[in-house]
Formats: sequence, C-alpha cells, structure tokens
Amino acid sequence: MKKLKLMAMAIAISAIAPAAMAQTPELQRGERLEKLQFPAATMELKGWTKFGNGKVYTLPVKAGQHVKIDFSTKSQFAFLAIFDLAAPDDEAIFGTDEDGQTFQTTVKQDATWLLRPYYSKASPRRGLGAPYSILVEPQAASSAPATTEPAPAPADDSKPSPLFPSRK
Repeated sequence: MKKLKLMAMAIAISAIAPAAMAQTPELQRGERLEKLQFPAATMELKGWTKFGNGKVYTLPVKAGQHVKIDFSTKSQFAFLAIFDLAAPDDEAIFGTDEDGQTFQTTVKQDATWLLRPYYSKASPRRGLGAPYSILVEPQAASSAPATTEPAPAPADDSKPSPLFPSRK
C-alpha cells in the first residue's frame, strides 16, 4: 500500500513538474524578476536596461483578453522581447527590434508572458544601459461600431433613376 502511494505521488509530481518549470523563467545573471497581474487599467512600467543588471516581468494572460503593449525608449540600442513561458522553444512571440514598438493581440490561450527589456550587445554603442517605459493596456473587445443612421432603402425599380434617365 505504501509503495502504491509513493508511486502515485511520483507520477503526479512528474506530471506537474514540467508545467511548473515551463512557467518559471530562466533569468540571466543580474536580472531581477517582478511578477505582475493583468491590469484593469493602463499600467506603466519604467526602468533602466543595464548590461547584465535589470528587471524582467512576468505577465499572466487569459484566453480572450485583448492587450496592447507599447515600448518606448530614447536609445536606439534598447529593445523589448516578449516570450510565452509555456512555449517549448525559446523563440520570442514579439520583439521591438523587428516588429515595431507596439504589440497588440487577442490572447488565444491562458499563458504567462515574460517581458524582457534589454540593451543590445551586438550593436556599437556608448554606455551600459538606457531608460525605458512599457505601457500595458487592456483593450475592449473589438466589435463593429454601432450606427445610428438607418440603412438605405432598397432600390425601387419602378421609379426612373435621376442619374440615368431611361431610354425610350
């Protein structure tokens, strides 16, 4: 009986462990993790990208949420990469170096994103970092705008068109 319980516990832990590890980001040396909650209103994160010494953020998102993330900086060498911690690869789902400064999406499935501002090591630059600002904005569900004007009436074939007089 005791062996059976231990075996069941080992199976449960082995099933849960990969999911838990997938949600825990691997930090680079000197990085500090700040866990966020999905905001009800616009949230602004300000910081400084430091060479090997900066903040990274985790943001839990739920399926169906609409979100917009804006990254701004005065430096041409500071960027933001967003990773899905549940994804099996280390590929970013968004990066300001290639995709622009704004990421806007509707979340397809529950996930935890890692927002990693960084200072490019590959670019020639001066200094060891740059200030940045990240705006996380929940968006309203996109829907067709409500119209107050009545729909045009269908054309009446019995009346002649004023633009195109009838041929006789």
